[in-house]
Amino acid sequence: MGGSKSDILQGTLDLMVLQTLEAMGPLHGYGVARRIEQISDDVLQLNQGTIYASLLRLQQRRWIAAAWGTSENNRKAKFYTITRAGRRQLSAETEHWERIAGVIGRLLRLAPR
Repeated sequence: MGGSKSDILQGTLDLMVLQTLEAMGPLHGYGVARRIEQISDDVLQLNQGTIYASLLRLQQRRWIAAAWGTSENNRKAKFYTITRAGRRQLSAETEHWERIAGVIGRLLRLAPR
């Protein structure tokens, strides 16, 4: 079970992207990836394919919206923002994640027989 540090539970990346956009406001894909890496103390390393697949999936579900703009280094970039539907999904997924994390925490604290 001990995969590499880039292994992410299925669906968890989408939750992290939504939370990052909710907390930080509009960001381009590179900015989203770097912020997640920064918050994880570089435990998570996100390559472009991974982050952009998540952004595309979230955009198709209408949980984020995208618009072209200019990045901080004066380059054309697509900036992503969370939508109202994305905020509802973030709330539901956060509640689910906290419930599951609580169950796992209780299971890990079980004393051996």
